[in-house]
Amino acid sequence: MSEMINENHNSFSVKERVSDLMIFVPCFIVLFAAALLGQLIGINWRTWLSGAEDSQNIFVGIKAAVYTFMSHIN
Repeated sequence: MSEMINENHNSFSVKERVSDLMIFVPCFIVLFAAALLGQLIGINWRTWLSGAEDSQNIFVGIKAAVYTFMSHIN
Protein backbone atom coordinates (compact mmCIF):
# COMPACT_ATOMS: atom_id res chain seq x y z
CA MET A 1 0.00 0.00 0.00
CA SER A 2 2.75 2.46 0.89
CA GLU A 3 4.51 1.68 -2.41
CA MET A 4 1.38 2.72 -4.29
CA ILE A 5 1.23 6.02 -2.39
CA ASN A 6 4.91 6.71 -3.10
CA GLU A 7 4.44 5.95 -6.82
CA ASN A 8 1.49 8.33 -7.03
CA HIS A 9 3.39 11.02 -5.14
CA ASN A 10 6.44 10.63 -7.41
CA SER A 11 4.37 10.81 -10.59
CA PHE A 12 2.65 13.93 -9.27
CA SER A 13 6.05 15.50 -8.57
CA VAL A 14 7.20 14.80 -12.12
CA LYS A 15 4.02 16.30 -13.56
CA GLU A 16 4.43 19.32 -11.30
CA ARG A 17 8.05 19.79 -12.38
CA VAL A 18 7.10 19.56 -16.05
CA SER A 19 4.31 22.11 -15.63
CA ASP A 20 6.64 24.46 -13.76
CA LEU A 21 9.21 24.07 -16.51
CA MET A 22 6.57 24.78 -19.16
CA ILE A 23 5.86 28.09 -17.41
CA PHE A 24 9.47 28.96 -16.54
CA VAL A 25 11.10 28.49 -19.96
CA PRO A 26 8.76 30.66 -22.08
CA CYS A 27 8.74 33.37 -19.41
CA PHE A 28 12.52 33.28 -19.21
CA ILE A 29 12.81 33.60 -23.00
CA VAL A 30 10.40 36.55 -23.18
CA LEU A 31 11.96 38.41 -20.26
CA PHE A 32 15.48 37.64 -21.52
CA ALA A 33 14.60 39.13 -24.91
CA ALA A 34 13.25 42.28 -23.25
CA ALA A 35 16.31 42.58 -20.99
CA LEU A 36 18.70 41.95 -23.87
CA LEU A 37 16.97 44.62 -25.93
CA GLY A 38 17.22 47.03 -23.01
CA GLN A 39 20.87 46.14 -22.51
CA LEU A 40 21.67 46.73 -26.19
CA ILE A 41 19.83 50.06 -26.24
CA GLY A 42 21.49 51.12 -22.99
CA ILE A 43 18.37 51.34 -20.85
CA ASN A 44 18.37 50.13 -17.24
CA TRP A 45 16.19 47.04 -17.72
CA ARG A 46 16.50 45.93 -14.09
CA THR A 47 13.90 48.49 -13.03
CA TRP A 48 11.39 46.94 -15.46
CA LEU A 49 11.43 43.54 -13.74
CA SER A 50 10.54 42.99 -10.12
CA GLY A 51 13.08 40.81 -8.37
CA ALA A 52 15.92 41.81 -10.71
CA GLU A 53 16.73 45.21 -9.19
CA ASP A 54 19.89 44.18 -7.33
CA SER A 55 21.14 41.54 -9.75
CA GLN A 56 24.76 41.55 -10.86
CA ASN A 57 24.20 39.57 -14.02
CA ILE A 58 21.50 39.38 -16.71
CA PHE A 59 20.81 35.66 -16.18
CA VAL A 60 20.48 35.98 -12.40
CA GLY A 61 18.19 38.98 -12.81
CA ILE A 62 15.94 37.26 -15.33
CA LYS A 63 15.78 34.10 -13.21
CA ALA A 64 14.78 36.16 -10.17
CA ALA A 65 12.14 38.01 -12.20
CA VAL A 66 10.67 34.79 -13.55
CA TYR A 67 10.47 33.23 -10.09
CA THR A 68 8.81 36.41 -8.81
CA PHE A 69 6.29 36.22 -11.66
CA MET A 70 5.66 32.51 -11.02
CA SER A 71 5.00 33.15 -7.34
CA HIS A 72 2.28 35.62 -8.31
CA ILE A 73 0.48 33.19 -10.61
CA ASN A 74 0.47 30.26 -8.14
